[in-house]
Amino acid sequence: MPSPLFADHPAQPPAPGAVDALIAQTSRLRGEVDAVRRDAAAHHDDPRRRWQRALCELALHQLDDLKAQFGQLRDGAPAATSPARRDAVPLPEPYPPGSAPRAPSPDAPPEAGGTLYDGSFPGAPGAAYGEVPVRAPIPPPARTGSLLARVGSAEWNLLKDEASWSEELFRIFGRSGELGPMSLDEMPTVVLPEDQPRLQAMVTECLIDGKPIDGEFRILRPDARVRTLHMTGEPVLDADGSTASMWAVLRDVSELRRSERAVRESRDGLERSRQLQRTEHRVAVELQEAVLPPWRGSLRFAHGGPAPLDVAGHYLPAAAPGLIGGDWYDALTLPSGDALLTVGDLTGHGVAATSSMAMLLGALRGMAVAGIRPGALMGHLNQLLETSVQPALGSALCCRYDPATQLLSWSQAGHPAPLLLRDGTGRPLRRPEGVLLGATSGAVYEERETRLRPGDVLVLHTDGLTRSPGAFDTDAGVERLLALAPRLSGARDAQECLRSVLEEFGEEAREDDACVMVVRVGP
Repeated sequence: MPSPLFADHPAQPPAPGAVDALIAQTSRLRGEVDAVRRDAAAHHDDPRRRWQRALCELALHQLDDLKAQFGQLRDGAPAATSPARRDAVPLPEPYPPGSAPRAPSPDAPPEAGGTLYDGSFPGAPGAAYGEVPVRAPIPPPARTGSLLARVGSAEWNLLKDEASWSEELFRIFGRSGELGPMSLDEMPTVVLPEDQPRLQAMVTECLIDGKPIDGEFRILRPDARVRTLHMTGEPVLDADGSTASMWAVLRDVSELRRSERAVRESRDGLERSRQLQRTEHRVAVELQEAVLPPWRGSLRFAHGGPAPLDVAGHYLPAAAPGLIGGDWYDALTLPSGDALLTVGDLTGHGVAATSSMAMLLGALRGMAVAGIRPGALMGHLNQLLETSVQPALGSALCCRYDPATQLLSWSQAGHPAPLLLRDGTGRPLRRPEGVLLGATSGAVYEERETRLRPGDVLVLHTDGLTRSPGAFDTDAGVERLLALAPRLSGARDAQECLRSVLEEFGEEAREDDACVMVVRVGP
């Protein structure tokens, strides 16, 4: 029967609670294995029971690994740091340049049997730096498909000066059976130089202090491949309480350590990516806040005339916190006494979009102060965006209001028209011709004029305000804005009008950020 994870039946994500069930099953299985281990420990004089207990301890290590991995699967991506596993022995830092050679970490494919090592190390028989010792033919590396193929046992009898290895251990070490097992004195000759002190300390503490062995070291096989071994063992005492022999179980954990390193590197890479995203988001927010007007209340223009303006604006972020875009709003008193009103939106998100927005808004302010009319101003902005180092597209709306004549002159570049609310009703102003900024060279932008009256309310916004999630059409959102006309026409000031708009649109989970600016013509 074919596997359910077949090519034409892709695996589906686990159902909610499935991973918790696996964790619970792993915990129950660990308890059962631990019970078998304790039973075997009660017969410590029986060599076969010692072997059973060692296998149980290895299984407990693997179950702990499995439970921890299930926990990461349930919790999602881990944090930047995680507690060290109890069976993981930290490897030393690399030697400085010019000092003793160091083998690379085992990162070859599983079938290769380990990492190729291009040099030897002190203590290897007949070996010099840059050479690989040549020995008798060796058996092929142990396959990694089962636990027993990666576990071997050994016992060193100190009284008889004899050593006994299992066949699996010969395969793990890549050692021919004709050469016989290694003595404890020979073991360091195949251990990497930086790991030799660790092995020596473990063996010394076991033989002299009677401490159990539980640690890792790396070996260099005769085929120049590096393997990582996890060694557990205990001393065997004679009737006088002296150490008569030492037995050990060695497990090839090269693939396990390689997998752990891959997970760790992926985790670290993910954390670095998150850190970069957080940094970019912070810079984009700070840049945006530095450019957009820091209004805390209404901004009044009182440069003569019967109808000064009362203005209030607000920026609405997207639902995704990292999507800081290039939307802007601005109101400025010009040297002539006129008022500049503008909103716009550049494509893209992040620092690139906000920096382009800052450049464009700075140019817009400068040209408006210089007296350039809205239509011509849009043409200059189009040329500026087209020749920018970071090409982008943008929509914009630029209005110039004369409080003496109450005349609004405006031009637009692919942007939603202002909404004029008067006497409890509303309508969009008829848009003059104008393409998106940066879309084509030499574009010409028309300019229209509209005479305002005291009590009129203008709503200038970017399209992110009126676009519903998953929809491209903004007509429904515009109709909702126009439906607010009775409330906005009866408001006391622009700030109260803005609050009404935010009550209607502010809580929505929008896909893009947006700006809205409400302009009320004073009596």
